[in-house]
Amino acid sequence: MRTNIVLDDNLVDEAFKYAESIHTKKDLIETALKEFVKNHKMKNLKDIKGKISFDENYDYKQMRIGK
Repeated sequence: MRTNIVLDDNLVDEAFKYAESIHTKKDLIETALKEFVKNHKMKNLKDIKGKISFDENYDYKQMRIGK
């Protein structure tokens, strides 16, 4: 998707300091968006903490050997 945006130059410069392998604004924005989505997905996982019950008799080692 092509779009034009106005970015805070100081913020972009600071972001480049932390992103040694990123050299273009496009790559910087794409990386920031990926990290944003990843962080929000992790927060969603934290929301289900304590809401999942596990079978106390579940034996993952038995599943590994196919029994």
